[in-house]
Amino acid sequence: MTVIFALPGNEAMAQAIAGSLGATLGRLETRRFPDREAYVRLVDDVARKQVCFVCTLADPDAQIMRLLFAADAARDLGARSLTLVAPYLGYMRQDRRFLPGEAVTSRSFARLLSGSFDRLVTVSPHLHRYNSLAEIYSLDAIALDAAPLLAAWLIAHVERPILIGPDSESVQWVASVARLAGAPYAIGSKVRTGDRGVEVTLPSLAAHQGRRPVILDDVASSGVTLLSAAKALARAGFAKPIGLAVHGLQNEEDQDRILTATEALVTTDSIPNPCAQISLAAMIATAIAGHLGL
Repeated sequence: MTVIFALPGNEAMAQAIAGSLGATLGRLETRRFPDREAYVRLVDDVARKQVCFVCTLADPDAQIMRLLFAADAARDLGARSLTLVAPYLGYMRQDRRFLPGEAVTSRSFARLLSGSFDRLVTVSPHLHRYNSLAEIYSLDAIALDAAPLLAAWLIAHVERPILIGPDSESVQWVASVARLAGAPYAIGSKVRTGDRGVEVTLPSLAAHQGRRPVILDDVASSGVTLLSAAKALARAGFAKPIGLAVHGLQNEEDQDRILTATEALVTTDSIPNPCAQISLAAMIATAIAGHLGL
C-alpha cells in the first residue's frame, strides 16, 4: 500500500498524484512552537507501507527540517520505503567552488537528502556541471524530463514558434523542446555582472522573421535574463516574446516586470505560481508507479 503526504504548500500536487495512483492521501500535522522549532506528526499509520512525501524545494531552508523530521518519523514507525517527490530540486546551482572557501551546497544538500530517503523523483533539475544526479546523490535519483510537456504546450498554443535559449546552459533543454515541437531554435550568449545584472546577445535571426519568439529557460526567477533577451529580440525587429520555463520561481514583483516585456509567461506547476499552466502530476505519478511496482 502507498500513502502520500504533502508538506505545507504542496497539497494540490500531492492530491493530484495520489488521485492518479489510486494511493491514500495521508494527513501530516505540522506547526511551529513559540521558539520557532518545528513540530511534525504523521497522523496516518505508515507501518509496512510505501511512503511518498511531496515537497517542492524552491524555498528549501523553510522546508528542510520538517521534511527530514517527517522522513525520520516514517522510518522509525516502520515505513517499507521512503520516496521524496521534489518537483523542483533546490541547491543545484552551486555545483563548484567559484571562490576560495565557498560551500559546494549542491553536494551538501545531496548528502542530507540521500541520508533520509530511498528514492528521489524530481523534474528537469539544473544539471550544468554534473552529468546526472547520481554524481552527488547516493539514493535512487529519478530526474524526469519536462521537455515533452513543454513541446506539447507549444504545439497546442503557438503557431510558427522560434525558440530562443538565452545562453549556452539552456541549449540542453531548448534543443530537446525544439526537436519535439518541430521548431527552429537559436542560442544566445549571456554575460552576468551580478545577481540582477545580465546582458544577453543573440545571433542573427533574420531567417526567422515572422515567427513568434519563445524564450525558453529552465527557471524563471528574477526575470533579468528574460528581460534582456526580450530587449535583444525587440532590437532584432521581433514582437514581444512568450516566456516559457520549467520552474517558476519568480515573486509577484518580478513577475509583473517580466509581463511588461513579454506577451505571457508560462511555467509548469513544479512550484505553485499564477503562471503555472502545465501539469506535472500525471508524469510524476507514472514514474512513481513504475519504480514502486504499483
